[in-house]
Amino acid sequence: MRPKRHARHAPSVIDADARALFRAAVADACPLPPPDRVQLAPPPPPALPLQSQRDEREALAASLSDDIDVDSLLETDAELSFRRPGIGSDTLRRLRRGHWVVQGELDLHGMRRDEARDALLEFLHRAQAQDRRCLRVIHGKGLSSPGREPVLKHKVRRWLVQIDAVLAFCQAGPADGGAGALLLLLRAKR
Repeated sequence: MRPKRHARHAPSVIDADARALFRAAVADACPLPPPDRVQLAPPPPPALPLQSQRDEREALAASLSDDIDVDSLLETDAELSFRRPGIGSDTLRRLRRGHWVVQGELDLHGMRRDEARDALLEFLHRAQAQDRRCLRVIHGKGLSSPGREPVLKHKVRRWLVQIDAVLAFCQAGPADGGAGALLLLLRAKR
């Protein structure tokens, strides 16, 4: 019959005489000097797929249409709000009443259409990467536009309904910009 082998050895019991003998044997020992090796830096974090992110943003910008009929997608309330299918009207009501803290703001005043679209896409991309959910976009009332007709106000709504990350938006309250701004709710970061 073979004796059983243990994966781990039981701790040995060292008596006081053995300890004293060991200490006497190593009493003249000195520690080794530190090695002359170069200390390596920790490995860098994984690279961000910046080119892929840029490509996605450019593809999204190219796919946004100014000619979409947004009126059929908007709620027919006084503020012309929007919510994706599956998003309850209570979510829209809470957004309108300021239930969530606004975590970011973009002011599009003075920008031309293409510049405003690019700025909006970049803003939404950054906000989603930082897991910001409630945002304010100030598009203005169009009082400085030719004919005093708002241009960006309508364009921003058309662009937002085409962006899947936007769950809902509504006109901001009077204290937050009123008819010159939108409050929007983004999908949570995946």
